[in-house]
Amino acid sequence: MKKRKSAALLLTLGLAFSSSMPAFAASDIGTSAQKQVIEKMEQASKDEVQVTWKKGQKVPSFISGKVTKKSIKSKEGIKKFLKENKDLFQLDPKSDLTLLDVKTDDLGMTHYEFAQSVKGVPVNGAELKVHTDENGKVIAVNGDVHPDAPKNLQGNVSANINEDKAIDVAWNSINLSPKETHAENAEENVPFKSTVKNTVEKSKLVIYEKDNNYFLAYKVELQFIYPYPANWKVFVDAKDGSIVDSYNAVADGATTGYGYGVLGDYKELNTYLSGGNYFLYDTTKPMNGVIEVRTAQNGTSLPGPYPVDSNNAFTATSQAAAVDAHYYASQVYDYFYNTHNRNSYDNNGSTIRSTVNYGSNYNNAFWNGSQMVYGDGDGSTFAPLSGALDIVAHELTHAVTDTTANLVYQDQSGALNESMSDVFSVFVEREDYLLGEDAYTPNRSGDALRSLSNPPAYNQPDHMDNYYYTNSDNGGVHTNSGIPNKAGYLTISSIGADKAEKIYYRALTVYLGPYSNFSDARAALLQSAADYYGYGTEYDTIVDSWNQVGVY
Repeated sequence: MKKRKSAALLLTLGLAFSSSMPAFAASDIGTSAQKQVIEKMEQASKDEVQVTWKKGQKVPSFISGKVTKKSIKSKEGIKKFLKENKDLFQLDPKSDLTLLDVKTDDLGMTHYEFAQSVKGVPVNGAELKVHTDENGKVIAVNGDVHPDAPKNLQGNVSANINEDKAIDVAWNSINLSPKETHAENAEENVPFKSTVKNTVEKSKLVIYEKDNNYFLAYKVELQFIYPYPANWKVFVDAKDGSIVDSYNAVADGATTGYGYGVLGDYKELNTYLSGGNYFLYDTTKPMNGVIEVRTAQNGTSLPGPYPVDSNNAFTATSQAAAVDAHYYASQVYDYFYNTHNRNSYDNNGSTIRSTVNYGSNYNNAFWNGSQMVYGDGDGSTFAPLSGALDIVAHELTHAVTDTTANLVYQDQSGALNESMSDVFSVFVEREDYLLGEDAYTPNRSGDALRSLSNPPAYNQPDHMDNYYYTNSDNGGVHTNSGIPNKAGYLTISSIGADKAEKIYYRALTVYLGPYSNFSDARAALLQSAADYYGYGTEYDTIVDSWNQVGVY
């Protein structure tokens, strides 16, 4: 195992700002108390401690290295560690942090996940994770916390409106009612029912940060398909019922029978016989739910009826999109299960539902927080989008991200969300570094939606010098994803997909959090590489890959 170059205190900056801005000197970052904590850590372990800071934040977002010399193998020991170092994160573990989960992984490492709260109310997206190696020594601490939340909170933590009122306000803010989003199609008369609801409402009380102010708010989530695809996140002020913030987080971009896919290729399918008809309904996987396909029949009511066949041969042209959605969803499930031991997108074996034939000439595919939906395309810009394995992998990875890092679909965290889906589509398909080439511009060969190896060819930046600042597309999530995509390409092409996919999956499911930015991703990938392979070629490759895209 190669040793990292020695340094008393290595500080890296989050690059959520223009490269034309002046760099910060190490002495400008952190208070004297914080620097003393880092120095004590280094003195105790006699090794370097690497620290990542985000612009404008008072606490680091990622610390890695031999943080402690002594072993800690209990929840109480970790809380004591945080208390002894509370000057670093400026939080009291007794009053400000709640332990949510403790997991030990296949490497023998243990991960302690804490949520920040103010008088018992969680701060939205604020979490702190402490990671120990197989000997119980702390080797990383990361997350996004808000030490200013208590003093900058607008009022107290007593709500003046209830949850039902907040949900009503959220619906009114998007000019829809729940009834207007209900699907008209009734369930088929079959002996099984889907566990996925057509319209979903969720709500919880949180502390929400907006423009450096903190509000007691209900986080209302509204997920539906009709009359348009939506995964709304609406933050309703719990004091006066006003809207603090909102955005649509839909993630843009499936017995044994057989059928023909969109490209005319033969595919064997796991089907289900009921009432004399065969359904694209797979019960063979080791999951609690199933893999199922519906059809919107070129309408917009969801989920739609089950496509059926009387002889278990889905060979009609009208069935091709459903054949591909069913077959490719199964392949993506198998990838995550066989490669990463992940049972469905949420690791709980939940149903994977796809609806095809959505809309008329609809040039899109998306995960809406509950299910996947695929349009048939207009025949010019797109063929049916379920006909591309990498598009199906992209959408299902959004579901994995939602249930792990939960990367907020805005700005850099949103671009990382998109990039993770692009990178994992490469891991699943393994043929090239293009995305969507089997469905995009069917009458023109060699074209694609995006390229990991050459983002500028598809109007994406591949370096922070060209980071695109915009208010559209939730802060340019589909554009700026080119930067981490290029870093992904450089990593995969250097160390190979087998090693890279392990590193990326660990970063996504262990180290990244809701508000992780590009520099957090770099730190998470480096830590994951160190966990698996030490500080050798794999670690150095990730350093070089992210350096090449301007994330240092």
